[in-house]
Amino acid sequence: MTSPLLQVKNLRVEFPTRHGTLVALDDVSFDISAGEILGVVGESGAGKSLTGASIIGLLEPPGRVAGGQIVLEGQRIDNLPYDAMRRVRGRRIGAIFQDPLTSLNPLYTVGRQLIETIQTHLPLGHAEARQRAIQLLKDTGIPAAEARVDHYPHQFSGGMRQRVVIALALAAEPQLIVADEPTTALDVSIQAQIISLLKRLCKDKGAAVMLVTHDMGVIAETCDRVAVMYAGRIAEIGPVHDVIHSAAHPYTAGLMGSIPSIEDDRARLAQIEGSMPRLNAIPPGCAFNPRCPHAFDRCRSERPDLLDAGRTRAACWLHAEPIRRAA
Repeated sequence: MTSPLLQVKNLRVEFPTRHGTLVALDDVSFDISAGEILGVVGESGAGKSLTGASIIGLLEPPGRVAGGQIVLEGQRIDNLPYDAMRRVRGRRIGAIFQDPLTSLNPLYTVGRQLIETIQTHLPLGHAEARQRAIQLLKDTGIPAAEARVDHYPHQFSGGMRQRVVIALALAAEPQLIVADEPTTALDVSIQAQIISLLKRLCKDKGAAVMLVTHDMGVIAETCDRVAVMYAGRIAEIGPVHDVIHSAAHPYTAGLMGSIPSIEDDRARLAQIEGSMPRLNAIPPGCAFNPRCPHAFDRCRSERPDLLDAGRTRAACWLHAEPIRRAA
């Protein structure tokens, strides 16, 4: 067995405030292998984007990594100085953000932005970098790339701008791509093309992808494994088919039950009562216990770690050994 490309070990992210320290990520652990797509899903505020920002070293102050480790190909990167992390970001880790307009400089042509990124990380002259920029635009499905390389971001549609952002993320052939909701603002046909592009990237280049999204359809179509987050922790993680069709955590089961299906004849969709707790009001024990239909005394007093639950792992006391034996 080869070691994973990315290992996140017991990650803890804190935000100091005047009223105390808020824990936004608490003991988050997972890994991603080369050529694998790991989906990260959950409600808004679960910690998905924050996990991605921690990995690429772009936490907004006063947020800080207060514990744990982030290891890329055997090298710890969460404690690197700013300049060293800047060299890692782009060269070894690529980032795709939700809104391409915030990722592209409106004053520069897309070609200039691509060429600058390429020359920052690769030993290429201007002519070679320009040819690589054109090839990247072709690879990401932009027609007439030779002409469009000299266009400005406002001359592209939303879907085309997102392809340019993906081309920027791939400019230095990084080993890991962190994609934060890359298809959210796009229509369904463009979503399918972006998904196909990410899958081809993994297959052809052997890159690892962390795909942050709230769209279970995108997860089902794209990912090999999925991590379900709730209140800054991983509630369940495992192969995407097992998590979707045989959810082991009550929260995951609630998420799956709220998705409509063309084969379903239910009059009403299931819903999870209540809402996710605020960071300053996370309940003791399992954070999901006030909303959980299966909660019992232990859930309200002890916080579960990830436990074996068939082919997945779930942070739920229903899968503790005494419970299983009693069942």
